[in-house]
Amino acid sequence: MTEISTESVRANVKVRASELVGRNWLNTGGETVTLQDLRGKIVVLDFWTFCCINCLHVIDELRPLEEKYQDELVIVGVHSPKFEHEADPVALAAAVERYEIHHPVLDDPELATWEAYAARAWPTLAVIDPEGYLVANLSGEGHANGLDVLIGELIAEHEGKGTLHRGDGPYVAPPAREGDLRFPGKVVALDNGNFLVGDSGHHRLVELASDLSTVVRTIGEGTKGHADGGAATARFNEPQGLVVLPAAVAGEVGYDVVVADTVNHRLRGVNLETGAVITLAGNGVQRLLDSERSRESGGEEPRELGADPLNTSLSSPWDVVWSEKAGALIVAMAGTHQIFSFDPRTGALAVFAGTGLEGLQDGSAAEAWFAQSSGLATDAAGDLWIADSETSALRRIAFDDDGAAAAVETAIGAGLFDFGFRDGAADQARLQHPLGVAVLPDGSVAIADTYNGAVRRYDPAAKTVSTLARGLAEPSDVLLDASVAGDPVLLVVETNQHRLVRLPLPKEALTVDEGASQTQRPKTPVAPGEHGIVVRFSAPKGQKLDDRWGDPTQLKISSSPEELLLDGAGTSVGLTRTLTLDPEVGDGILHITARAAACDGEPGGEIPDHAACHLYQQDWGIPVAFAADGATELVLDLRGLD
Repeated sequence: MTEISTESVRANVKVRASELVGRNWLNTGGETVTLQDLRGKIVVLDFWTFCCINCLHVIDELRPLEEKYQDELVIVGVHSPKFEHEADPVALAAAVERYEIHHPVLDDPELATWEAYAARAWPTLAVIDPEGYLVANLSGEGHANGLDVLIGELIAEHEGKGTLHRGDGPYVAPPAREGDLRFPGKVVALDNGNFLVGDSGHHRLVELASDLSTVVRTIGEGTKGHADGGAATARFNEPQGLVVLPAAVAGEVGYDVVVADTVNHRLRGVNLETGAVITLAGNGVQRLLDSERSRESGGEEPRELGADPLNTSLSSPWDVVWSEKAGALIVAMAGTHQIFSFDPRTGALAVFAGTGLEGLQDGSAAEAWFAQSSGLATDAAGDLWIADSETSALRRIAFDDDGAAAAVETAIGAGLFDFGFRDGAADQARLQHPLGVAVLPDGSVAIADTYNGAVRRYDPAAKTVSTLARGLAEPSDVLLDASVAGDPVLLVVETNQHRLVRLPLPKEALTVDEGASQTQRPKTPVAPGEHGIVVRFSAPKGQKLDDRWGDPTQLKISSSPEELLLDGAGTSVGLTRTLTLDPEVGDGILHITARAAACDGEPGGEIPDHAACHLYQQDWGIPVAFAADGATELVLDLRGLD
């Protein structure tokens, strides 16, 4: 298979799109799809992996385009797995169903099509015209408006040439799933002995009796959307985390439960007596890091996010927990790789920890990096434990005397591309994309080790890891079940079995060692010594670079191991950098984050007052291997559509 060069795409050289090769097809009724079958259609290839929150954002960005151009456009999801579990065809089929993907999906576990299209990051989009030529290659989120313009232009061009064929595409809907729960996400215990579940696949909340099967009531209409109101009419969109407020706080604010309404990018409040649902924070617009204010403040977001929570954008809040130390809710803001705080009494929202850069970096709260944090719990000392899913890590935040985050440290985990199933000493132990945490009576931490299908235990005193249970189908949450008398029992949300199960804590935990792994992707041959990094970006039509506060672009570069980079690491403005690589270190990974800010306006003109501004960002982790004839320059695309 011939690799498509992004250089030729940029140079407007006509390049035939490479054939779509993989193990299997989903959402096609069992039929194989070829590019010849798609001739006459505009095709968008969406390279994704189901662990990736940015990929899930792009799937949602593409939905309006699928509907608007249903006769001219075919989107093909090319699933190129990051984690070992994601290469499991059963797990992929469940993810396609869970996220309601309404287009064909190519299962590409060997990354054959990924490599042919020179993809380097999740998500990546490639656009193919009706004659089968590649016309655009994009990385990251935020390209929907530019794609809309490009698709309209391609329709006009190929309608005039007679090469556009309207009509249905190859999508075949799978059968609907029956059952009381559908891909449940998180659970919380209620004071009446029942449990409230985020029934994510049905877009509602379900109250279950203590037998875990009897449905006491549902809250939410069960249709994807956003609407406040009574239990029968309110709407959610893939709700995940839930927390019951302390009684005194609930009495003051008038609701009892706060819900992370993930795909609505909102926090919701639920009154348990009436079932009424209100919106507490979030305007429904997915938050990107505030490009204008972050550049004014030296590259970081302001910690305080304004006085009006309903006019503040959030990004995929995944879990919520009440912190007595902070006197507020703590929110795992998976979409921006940060931890937020929210005071329900005042409505104050703030960045509690994290810069917004994706990765594993400890230190002060303002300097730490997270990666799609998805589970939260507090311990007896009031410290915060975090399931940091994309780094397969367990993190901890300690508090200072004023209730602010003091320091972030990693208990388990090595990096963005490191995972595995290994017990023992915590510094050598490995998880695989954990989504939930709970603190046990002895102070140890139970972890829903989702992609290993296991519940793990971390002992903070001994700094060791063990396994409490395995053989589960994507456990996404764990809860200490105080309703059961006797020895402690864990309640586990087994997402891909659409159920909750009780697991007695074993007298002796298992010790598992199935090894440590790294994400396997094709390595880029590089020459030793100096190496140029160039990130290409041009603002989409109708936008211009926002240079009101200086250079609106930024590049941050690091490496694993750190010793790989002799020179060129760090953060600076501009989208070019010269690195010096040390061949004595051997193979490694370059971690590159690029940002560019653009606002609505015409090139050469002034940016209008109150213009909408956009921050384009992409993180790349690029494996490199030294070769005498290797490249001396790496060119990446973070680009709008001309």
